[in-house]
Amino acid sequence: MRPDLARIRRRLRFACAEAGVPADERGRLVLAVTLLAEPALTAGETVDVATAAADRRLAVTMRLTHPVSQSSRAALPLLPGPGDDETLTWHLTGGRTTAPADPDDDRATREEMLALVARADTLAQEQRDLKHELAETNSGVLAMYVDLEQRDEQLRRAHAVIFRELEDALRPRPPAVPGLELGVHYSPTDQDSPTGGDLYDWFVLPDGRVHVTLVDAVGHGVTSTRHALTVTHAIRTLALAGHPFPDLIAHASRTLAPIEPGLMATVLLARIDPSTGHARFANGGHPEPVVVTAAGTARLLPAPVPGQGVGFPDPGSRRLVDVVLAPGDTVLLYTDGLVESRKDLDEGQARLLSLAEACHGHPVPSLPRELVTRMHDVVLHADDTVVLALRRTPGLS
Repeated sequence: MRPDLARIRRRLRFACAEAGVPADERGRLVLAVTLLAEPALTAGETVDVATAAADRRLAVTMRLTHPVSQSSRAALPLLPGPGDDETLTWHLTGGRTTAPADPDDDRATREEMLALVARADTLAQEQRDLKHELAETNSGVLAMYVDLEQRDEQLRRAHAVIFRELEDALRPRPPAVPGLELGVHYSPTDQDSPTGGDLYDWFVLPDGRVHVTLVDAVGHGVTSTRHALTVTHAIRTLALAGHPFPDLIAHASRTLAPIEPGLMATVLLARIDPSTGHARFANGGHPEPVVVTAAGTARLLPAPVPGQGVGFPDPGSRRLVDVVLAPGDTVLLYTDGLVESRKDLDEGQARLLSLAEACHGHPVPSLPRELVTRMHDVVLHADDTVVLALRRTPGLS
């Protein structure tokens, strides 16, 4: 080793001892200075190293005749503080004064290396302890996550039960009517919510005829559900009170206007006599019903004069549509979500007629679901959808 490099190393070690710098920190400083000084001294350059100690703090300044790049600074075992390219300064914190380093460079180096190894062992143990703590923490987080997943699943099941009960309350089951088979399917826009503005009601009048109300309230969510319920209940009350069938939509609109001024809904009414097959329809702005004969021919039943729904100007059906259903004939009532899934009403109604003919022999209880599944093979516009099917059966006269 060059004499001048040995003197620099001894000077650093004595300064560290006086300031109380630990051996491992001293070793990193000595090695950093050596890495910079040795090639400079070998090249014949001047290396100046100065030390200053105060209040157990040691500052070491090294000046070279050539600049030191940032990458070379970053590679040193002890990083210097900021400074110009030719000057490097280290600031070390000491403790109580330690014994002067062994003047023998090799023995001092071994002492420093042993201190560094001990420090490395300590850091390795701390790292192992930290990994263990992290593993325990991760295990706890995983257990908490599993618990939350289980609770979330319990909530989903509870919500599903509530939704089914709510659906039963909002959507009455088909009544048992001799001479008629009835089926229904509801498809919500949001599969996680049973609410929407498409609702229906059906019941048997005292004279044996079946009354059907199909409502599509403007909007979505709970508000539209409330509006649709309000309309179906109003029409049920008026119908059971004996109000004339042609006036039900207009009467309901006048009754509800002061109660629900923002309510707007299209309405389709049907009255079917199972014994004769006579069916009468009142349409307030709703998609036209479809009649499918027992032979499999389907047709729309357009109103002679278009009507308006509840909450619209001049509500009600201008004229009624009357048909006689033969045994095996089926009536399909639906909301616009069925035929507007591809954003084209005419195309949707044409597809519905074609599918109604293809499925005319399908069992009534599952026919609505079958039609919805086939009609919604492509959905460009999602909307609540209700489909009702009523088929006259043989046996009554």
